[in-house]
Amino acid sequence: MAGITTLEEHGCFGGVQGFYEHASQETGLPMRFGVYAPPQARQGPVPVLWCLAGLTCNEQTFAIKAGAQQHAAQHGLMLVTPDTSPRNTGVTQADADWDFGHGAGFYLDASQEPYARHWRMESWLMRELPAVLAQHFAADTERAGIVGHSMGGHGALTLALRHPGAFRSVSAFAPICAPTEVPWGQKALGGYLGDDAAAWERHDAVRLIGSGARAPMLLVDQGLDDQFLAVQLRPERLEQACAAAGQPLTLRRHAGYDHGYFFIASLVGDHMRHHANGLRA
Repeated sequence: MAGITTLEEHGCFGGVQGFYEHASQETGLPMRFGVYAPPQARQGPVPVLWCLAGLTCNEQTFAIKAGAQQHAAQHGLMLVTPDTSPRNTGVTQADADWDFGHGAGFYLDASQEPYARHWRMESWLMRELPAVLAQHFAADTERAGIVGHSMGGHGALTLALRHPGAFRSVSAFAPICAPTEVPWGQKALGGYLGDDAAAWERHDAVRLIGSGARAPMLLVDQGLDDQFLAVQLRPERLEQACAAAGQPLTLRRHAGYDHGYFFIASLVGDHMRHHANGLRA
């Protein structure tokens, strides 16, 4: 397997926060990702928590803004922060809008040109990057959890539902719950997958749950002052789908919090405990 390039590393809460790059066979391009290796990783492999960021973000956003490392160090969790899309693709229209293209991969494999060759985020995350982690870090990739914010919350929910058994714990901050029903999701699903309604539904958490997909208990936090709540996020649709299907869900609503990382930083300790408990089980 090809090696990785270390872009930077920093001591952090007794461990190491690093950012790296590798030549991805799935996307056909260099892909960047962050890894926080807690102090326990010096003694041997530790559980992995995938942390998926939202629109316009990259591999550094969650690592720098969420304040999760101190909690990961306490619980012995390795945090992995993948980039949110391929970069330097040569696809000029991928920079036309902030909510589609570069920085907006939606954690799926595109089927439509000109995106099909490089926008293979699901395959990169689920097939390729775990092997890279296992080779180069003290990562126990068999004990994995997943958390995400906004578009990354959509990714956390759908990847857990689409890949039963891959993740032992799942959580999300302000996720896009029903992308087939909201503008962000309709734009991305149409652009990457074309007009195939069935393909759209395979990347919609509400539709997946309704069709029988299941995941470990979902922890979802949503701010009530979130400017995207009513139009783009629709947590009530996830709540309805889980109640109808018997999918375990804890959905917490918080007055006074918006869509940003101050909200995430306020609750990230709860999510780290949720994942630590799930990954110890």
